[in-house]
Amino acid sequence: MSRFDRYILSQLLTLFGFFALVLVSVYWVNNAVGLFDALIASGQNVSVFLSLTVLSLPNVIRSVLPVAVFLATVYVTNRLSTESELTVMQATGFSPWRLTKPVLVFGVAVSFMMSVLTHFLEPASLTELSKRQQEITENVAARLLTEGTFLHPTPGMTFYIREISSDGVLRDVFLSDSRSPEHTTTYTAAEAYLVNDDSGAKLVMVNGLAQQHTTSSDRLLTTDFADFSYDISALTNASETRSKDINYLSTYDLLANADAVMQRTGRSPGQVAYEAHARFAQASACIVFAVISFAVLLMGGFSRFGMWRQILIAFTILILLEAVKAAVVDPIRKDATLWPLIYLPTLLGTVLSVGILRMISGPFRIKKVPA
Repeated sequence: MSRFDRYILSQLLTLFGFFALVLVSVYWVNNAVGLFDALIASGQNVSVFLSLTVLSLPNVIRSVLPVAVFLATVYVTNRLSTESELTVMQATGFSPWRLTKPVLVFGVAVSFMMSVLTHFLEPASLTELSKRQQEITENVAARLLTEGTFLHPTPGMTFYIREISSDGVLRDVFLSDSRSPEHTTTYTAAEAYLVNDDSGAKLVMVNGLAQQHTTSSDRLLTTDFADFSYDISALTNASETRSKDINYLSTYDLLANADAVMQRTGRSPGQVAYEAHARFAQASACIVFAVISFAVLLMGGFSRFGMWRQILIAFTILILLEAVKAAVVDPIRKDATLWPLIYLPTLLGTVLSVGILRMISGPFRIKKVPA
């Protein structure tokens, strides 16, 4: 790689890192505020908040990388043009194809980062995030088991246990749920047990009474029960832990064990195929975003006012490619055999990039009119 290539590549990577950091920070602050309030309200410490935030970062980074690629490419190309560096390089004999080389290397480098995120880091982080959320729910539920105290874990809920025996039996349990404005339900039980399963912590009440008071009719309905299961997560006001979905699985499982994945998750063949190939398409989109942005900006000549018209054209093209991507989602999910359509935006972007570079460097070269 020549000194010119290293120079351009270093500029692109530096600006890419800056824009990625800014965008990730914006997304992080937006999502972290609600998460922080929920965790602090449930009695969690700051370390739990930080660990959950770190586990959610791969998904956030994956979302902002293509945008950061576009911004970095546009900014660097516009600066090189306004400072006449591109003009000098073209005057020394550098063709548009040659100028595109460091941009292509930049796109491939970001594509590699995106591949690591989509194929490895994001599925692993989502799986670990699900486990941590489950642990938090169980820990909060365990803290609710305090004998001899009326607890109000969330507005409209009252929970009381007279005694907790040494063998874990909860005696004389009282639970009142008045969160609904239409009715209030009260449960009393002689004994209860805390049971953990795949869906979360459950409170199993034995030999009890359920009383429901309807506000509108002022009627009281009572029901005796031998045993009754109540979801403890409702007491913690925590969001339910999502079941293991296809985005938690590795790409290898989605491609090599598609039948087992469909049976385990209940997803259709099209949904599994889309999830697997979308990860490859996201990586290839980074290359297209970089090259097509650079190619469009090369269409303009030197201007002391910048290249805003070309920037607007490049942005419009990328929006259209994203629209094509959105248009093929439903057909692929309905019919798995249409999975090659997921690569249509990448193919269109590649053809358009090659066409633009060929047009400005070949016999049909556009005449550049300086402003």
